[in-house]
Amino acid sequence: MTMKEFSEEQKQYLQGFAAGAGLARQAQSLAFLPVLNPQPPGQGQTLTVGGGRDLLVQAQDRFLSQGKKLTPEEKAKRDKDPLQLWDEHAQRAEKNEFPKGTDVFLTKFEGLFFVSPAQNSYMCRLRLPAGVINAHQLSSVADLAESHGGGYAHVTTRANLQIREIPASQGMEVLTGLRDLGIINRGAGADNIRNITCSPTAGIDPGEWIDTRPLAKRIHHYILNHPEMYCLPRKFNIAIDGGGEVSTVADTNDIGFFAVRVNETDATPEFPHGVYFRMELGGITGHKDFSRDTGVLLQEDQCLAAAAAVLRVFIDFGDRTDRKKARLKYLLDEWGFEKYLAEGQKHLLFPWPKFPEEKCQRPRQANPLGHVDFHPQKQPGLAYVGVVLPVGKLTCEQMRQLARIAQTHGTGDIRLTVWQNLLLTGIPLGKVNIVKEEIEKTGLHWSATRIRAGLVACTGSQGCKFAASDTKGHAELIANHLEAALEMDQPVNIHLTGCHHSCAQHYIGDIGLLGTKVAEGDDQVEGYHIYIGGGHGENRAIGKELLHDVTVRETPAALEALLRVYLEQRLSPEQKFHQFVASLPIEELRQRVQKHRAELAHSLEVAP
Repeated sequence: MTMKEFSEEQKQYLQGFAAGAGLARQAQSLAFLPVLNPQPPGQGQTLTVGGGRDLLVQAQDRFLSQGKKLTPEEKAKRDKDPLQLWDEHAQRAEKNEFPKGTDVFLTKFEGLFFVSPAQNSYMCRLRLPAGVINAHQLSSVADLAESHGGGYAHVTTRANLQIREIPASQGMEVLTGLRDLGIINRGAGADNIRNITCSPTAGIDPGEWIDTRPLAKRIHHYILNHPEMYCLPRKFNIAIDGGGEVSTVADTNDIGFFAVRVNETDATPEFPHGVYFRMELGGITGHKDFSRDTGVLLQEDQCLAAAAAVLRVFIDFGDRTDRKKARLKYLLDEWGFEKYLAEGQKHLLFPWPKFPEEKCQRPRQANPLGHVDFHPQKQPGLAYVGVVLPVGKLTCEQMRQLARIAQTHGTGDIRLTVWQNLLLTGIPLGKVNIVKEEIEKTGLHWSATRIRAGLVACTGSQGCKFAASDTKGHAELIANHLEAALEMDQPVNIHLTGCHHSCAQHYIGDIGLLGTKVAEGDDQVEGYHIYIGGGHGENRAIGKELLHDVTVRETPAALEALLRVYLEQRLSPEQKFHQFVASLPIEELRQRVQKHRAELAHSLEVAP
């Protein structure tokens, strides 16, 4: 049979078969040749992928062989696979029972937290990569919170949502309801990688260097589809900063990817002119440490592989005998960066790309008020608005109304931020006044004072068994007092956290409050230690303790005294709070504040 006698479809098949056979023969011959100058691989191309639960057991065995004891949490993970307990969770729901013992810890792998004794209920933490949720999802989450929870949700400091006050019988209803919405929250708690955060204005920011949403979502889906990513010794945070208007506080994360630019004058053949990501490791400000530069400069499609390699080393060698030392920072402190990266190299198909930090251009400083009020987008004629939420709390009706506003007047896109508020995007400039009015009708606002814009509070004792104080309630008291007492012309961040876990990152606030119990006569009352001078990004600093054991009753006036000292004694109106407090010895500033506190107390006593 000649080629002319074949049909056109048969010809195409034979041509494809021949081409495939030729490529196979070529590949076989190339397999015996050395690879010269391999190109950097794309996303997820690590040398070792998979391993799953075997990696957990091998890591634990490494410590057991040294005669060490595993923590109760590690023993629990060894006895039961936390990712295979769906039926157990369902059986408890049918019996209307909460988990007990180490099952409380294991249940967190599905995002359900039994928060007794603060509340005799579950809290469910979602996973919203890049902090993005659409209008339909937000409205449906409101329905879940109303039908199966306490009728509200909290925005977290990881640009995420939490549903609270879920009865034992309703936990599975919430989990299945979320999955129906395409929200997979597996690993939202316990020893896992938490919500991947990135610039909340990604893709719409006129000043951003790169849209970070695609990378955040790739990392998110990699985690969900690689069981070994659930074998960590402790929790792990990853953030990506694209150089936009709103900070992601990426330097407080275990891995921080920071957009930088290599200019033409500093470019090399290996690093052409363009935008890259510098990789920093080891941030954990609750333990008074920021992430540190590794010297590694990555193309966008190398970041996932780099993160996976870093995580593999942490899985293999992170401490499983002491929960207090089981975070990445402590392994880095023990080994140093050089050894850690060398171990990570075993899991990469390309050498760590090193480039001098001083030859990288950093973006301009983020706008501390970029997450509130209206701001122009890069898309002509459009704006986004940052809606102010009272310490991150949203009622179900407010969620539905905001979803409606987003769908009717914008793109239907809602962006949550690490500052515990949200953005509505794609609003035509001609509709700004309408959107202002509709936001205000919800009981919320689009504009914030310099106090409320930077007010951050963890869940507090109303919903967390570790907290020593009602941080959200006290944040409202503090804001109301300060707004009535003085007028700020510079933004000041005030972070309230209820315990040493530092979920609200009190050490990096201009003013940080750490909850404690304070002796008052024979009683123990709620109060705070007050820290000042914290910062992040260009202003990285760990706050110093200014005042110790201040009762809740005294706290608003103490902060008023502190801010009055700043307003009255700063060098100029342009001097920011962190610059002012850094210019004075802490003892001198403490004396000035105490003097002002006494004067304020006296003025109240003699007032008619």
